Amino acid sequence: KKDYVKLEEDYHKVVSQIQYLSENGYGIELHIHPHWEDSFYNGESWVINTQRYKLNDFDEKEINRIVHDYNNILKKITVIPPVAYRAGGWSAQPFSSIKKALEANAIYTDSTVYPGGYYKSKNQEFNFKNVPLYKTSYTFSEDLIQEDNEGNFTEIPISAYRVSPTFFWRFAMNKIIKQEQHLSFGDGQAVGMSKKEMLRLMTYPSYSVVSIDGYKASFLKKAFKKYMKNTENKGNFVIIGHPKAFTKYSLRKTTEFIKEFQEEHHFCVYN
Repeated sequence: KKDYVKLEEDYHKVVSQIQYLSENGYGIELHIHPHWEDSFYNGESWVINTQRYKLNDFDEKEINRIVHDYNNILKKITVIPPVAYRAGGWSAQPFSSIKKALEANAIYTDSTVYPGGYYKSKNQEFNFKNVPLYKTSYTFSEDLIQEDNEGNFTEIPISAYRVSPTFFWRFAMNKIIKQEQHLSFGDGQAVGMSKKEMLRLMTYPSYSVVSIDGYKASFLKKAFKKYMKNTENKGNFVIIGHPKAFTKYSLRKTTEFIKEFQEEHHFCVYN
């Protein structure tokens, strides 16, 4: 970063934001997109290489090194060691090699799974179809989707919502029309979805994470009410979000959601 002034400025901005959040009580946890190991900055822009997008695309020694290094970077910035992990692209299967690296860094909480989720491409792969929809936490050992009462890992699933193909048709139309309220504030981009996967989503019902990203914020309230109705112990309702995908619409929906439910429920933020 010292070779590029702009890059160094961006680095210090990110570090200061993380420190600010940590100092104000927000949890800072480990979320790894290991394809950055193979990506680089050429002086003008980032050259992104996604050939090794999943942590399991690396060998066990490399996995241990990546988790160790990234964990230490966060500890150096916040002083507080991370206690939880979420896999980049929800891709943490098989879990065995990742498990060893997390254990070596005293991380025993995972929040990668979302019930009903499934995807397979050259970059990503996960299958959470067998996880009950309204499961809010469970312990596991070797397999992060297999509950094990004797396991030393705790899974806190991301909440999920069953969506119809109509949702993705509307999602696609918002992308095409480019209404101001649906334009993202950030300039970051997610890894592109395959045409085959998009066709599946636009043809059959599927499960999506509950999120404050873009148009997905449209079902935030509905998903929460379903969890309240179907979850006996009224446990965790986990919402995710990516700043690169925030829009005027999604922030308005999120604000409405918080205002409606904050008096009866406790909100926690982890980054």
